[in-house]
Amino acid sequence: MDRTVHAVARRITSLPAALLVPLLVLPAAAAAQTWPSKPLRYIVPFPPGGGADLVARAVAQKLTEGAGLTVVVENRPGAGTLVGAEAAARSAPDGYTLFMGSNTTNAINPNLHPKLPYDTLKDFAPVTRLSAFPNILVVHPSMPVKSVKELIALGRARPGQLNYGSSGTGTPAQLAGVMFSDAAGVKMVHVPYKGSSPALSALMGGETQLMFASLGSSLSFIKGGRLRALAVTSAKRSAAIPEMPTIAESGFPGFEAITWHGLMVPAGTPMPIVQRLNAETVKILRQPDFVAWMLSQGADATPSTPEEFTAFLKAELALYARLVKQSGMKPD
Repeated sequence: MDRTVHAVARRITSLPAALLVPLLVLPAAAAAQTWPSKPLRYIVPFPPGGGADLVARAVAQKLTEGAGLTVVVENRPGAGTLVGAEAAARSAPDGYTLFMGSNTTNAINPNLHPKLPYDTLKDFAPVTRLSAFPNILVVHPSMPVKSVKELIALGRARPGQLNYGSSGTGTPAQLAGVMFSDAAGVKMVHVPYKGSSPALSALMGGETQLMFASLGSSLSFIKGGRLRALAVTSAKRSAAIPEMPTIAESGFPGFEAITWHGLMVPAGTPMPIVQRLNAETVKILRQPDFVAWMLSQGADATPSTPEEFTAFLKAELALYARLVKQSGMKPD
């Protein structure tokens, strides 16, 4: 029996590469044909209730209802998203683990932490981008400014006296402030908080003067007069608040600082599974009712191909490498 096995092995390894590759692909193809045979878990490295969690749950529900998949969201927050990201990266690449990637997990943290337990490009296979949440530049109503230009003039007249809050060190909110400070030539002091809610409360309480807040979390306060909005940080105006100009329109062409999310799976997941997940998810992201729901949350649906998402990730890694180095920030 051993001789037979060895003989077969010798014959296989002596085959030309062109014939050997299909043999190696067969197990992955077979796995894809029987997939799914059990529920999929969708790891979200953020606590329940935030923008990422809401989008993940909405996508999971749609996949469960219309794609013949059973998707269960699993919140794994902790260590600035490292807990959930590491769990996803180390999961079996069998199509049963999905991951909610973001600029925090897959672009900022790789540049902020010198010994990260995962690699964005080597340990994850991008499926599709999902959402883009514009940040919005808001100030306390007592601030004597009603436009970006007036804020810049005030900041230049009082260098180092403007405090801007954020949801924490190394978050998109802080780095939006770094980008703005650099572009406008205004010296500001960063004040980190443990989450967006405490940061917004501090701003409304007068502890800080401004913030690059999530549009979804701040819109009600803007409409209620507790915050004054000056501009959105997306490349184009947001349909959720179309009257608000962009920072790019306010004298800084090309300025864009958003919070994005995307669907990923562990690297090595069979390509037929990645392609099906992409097709089913992109179909959801293009449904008019889903687009409208996203807008109600202050976000844009951003469907893409896996290749487009990969190119986007590479550009984001390069962008945040520059911003993290420029800011001199260190992990908490």
